[in-house]
Order: sequence, then structure tokens, then C-alpha cells
Amino acid sequence: QVQLVESGGGLVQAGGSLRVSCAASGGTDSRYVMGWLRQAPGKEREFVAAISWVTWRDTTRYSDSVKGRFTISRDNAKNTVYLQMNSLKPEDTAVYYCAADRTTPNVVAGNPSYWGQGTQVTVSS
Repeated sequence: QVQLVESGGGLVQAGGSLRVSCAASGGTDSRYVMGWLRQAPGKEREFVAAISWVTWRDTTRYSDSVKGRFTISRDNAKNTVYLQMNSLKPEDTAVYYCAADRTTPNVVAGNPSYWGQGTQVTVSS
């Protein structure tokens, strides 16, 4: 079964940068849509970013709140997906979850088939 393990979360000042990583194992391949979701205290889980393999190239999608600041990428050789977060804001504070699904809709909807344990990202003001 697919297993996702996040790492790289931590505390960063507003305006700073952080990169979180997700190591995938247990049957994932390039056909899986990989992504990131986040959940802040008292708020619903929300979509952050996704990356899919379309026409032999990676296609990315971002929520409006992070577009231009965050970059999702994947290293197929390492079976790892990354989320580079720049210009961080206090409202980015949340638990960030790696996500995987066979298709895009469930990831974008915040309901992927698989997800990891999460990594805490805290942005101080």
C-alpha cells in the first residue's frame, strides 16, 4: 500500500522560506497525482498544490493563496515530491500533508486516496 512520509516542517519567520519533502513508497509511480494539502487549527483541510504527469511532462496546479510563492516539484529517481515555500505568511501556518491519488480531482478537493502523517509549518509574524 502507498505510504507517504513528510519531512522538513518547522518554524520560520514571515517572509522566509521553507521546503518540505514527501518520500513515497509502496507502489506509487509517475501516473499518480501527487500534492500537498494543509490544515490550520479550526479550519478545514484545503488544497495547496498538485503535480501530475501529462503528455510526458509535469503539470502543476496551485491554490490562489499560494500561487507565485510556492513551487511543487518531484524527483522520480528518488520517488520524492517537494514543496518549496517562499515569502511565507503567518496564514500559511498549518499542518502540511502530502497526498497521492490516481487522478487529480480528489487531490484538489482535499480528499486524496493516500496521505501522510503531516508536518507542522509555523510562520511567525
